[in-house]
This record gives sequence, C-alpha cells and structure tokens, in this order.
Amino acid sequence: MIEYHDKEWGTPTRDDGKLWEYFVLDTFQAGLSWQIILNKRENFRKALNNFNARRIAMYGNADITRLLKDEGIIRNKLKINGLVINARKFLEVQKEFGSFANYIWGFTGNKTMHRNVKSLKELRATSPESDKMSADLKQRGFKFVGSTICYAFMQGAGLVNDHTTSCFRYAEIRRSGRKS
Repeated sequence: MIEYHDKEWGTPTRDDGKLWEYFVLDTFQAGLSWQIILNKRENFRKALNNFNARRIAMYGNADITRLLKDEGIIRNKLKINGLVINARKFLEVQKEFGSFANYIWGFTGNKTMHRNVKSLKELRATSPESDKMSADLKQRGFKFVGSTICYAFMQGAGLVNDHTTSCFRYAEIRRSGRKS
C-alpha cells in the first residue's frame, strides 16, 4: 500500500491502457477494500490478458466461466459480465473521442483538480465531477460506475489530487499536473 501511494496513486495519466486498468480495478473494488484489489492485481493482469480491452471485449461464455473459476481474482458474476460490457463501451468511447483519455479528462476540464485536503477526515467520496462522469458512463451503458467508484478512479488516475497538503506527493502531483 505504501509503495502504491508513494509511486502511483494520484499520478496523472493520459495513457488509455493505464486508465483502463484503473477503471477495471475500481469497478471490481466496489464493496471491497483497495488492499484486496492491489493484492490481486497481478492475478487480474494474468486473467485479463494484461488488461487488454480489445480481447476482453470479445470474451464469451467460456471466458466468463474461466474467470468465475479463477480464485486469484474477484469472482463476482455481475462484475465479470460488467467487465465485458465495459470493455466494449470503452472501445466505443475511444472511437468516438479519439481516446478514452480525451473523454475522461473532459470531466475535469483537461487538468488535474487539486483539492486542498488538510487531513484524511476531509476526504470525500464523490464530487460534482464524479456525479457527471457516473451519469454519462451509465448513459453510455457502462456497469459498476456509481459516483463513488468514479471518484476513486479519478483519485487513482490523477484527475483529482487528494493527497493531503502535508504529504510529499501533493506537491509532486501539483507540479506534474501543470504538465498534463
């Protein structure tokens, strides 16, 4: 968890592959702890063809059955079925907007939003931006995209900087956000 925080969480990315990976992990995290997801991340990577959205979009019944039997991942049938749907929708968004990054960063005005969080008690679970993202994703047919999941995705992918202002990462992200 410390390594993930210190090197990855909140780092702005516009790489569609990385955004898709975060998106998948956040949708599977719903109702679970992030630590469980991080512990299973490499298993997900192996089970999901290195988070290859094109391959996942083509998954059929045999693939879904295989995933439901894979003890290394979260074996929730609704989430697995949602994964396949989301992969198809992800590809549609890429085609429509030129990239998923172009679409998803539009919810924050194409820049990282820097919150001035002084303590962990000030962290929020949603925002007006995550509400809009959630509504738009749902309208497009995505699954497991409530506002809380969208906000967690925004935090992880660096669309929002929710490091406390006293955390060394806050300043790093703030500097990198100027470049994104």
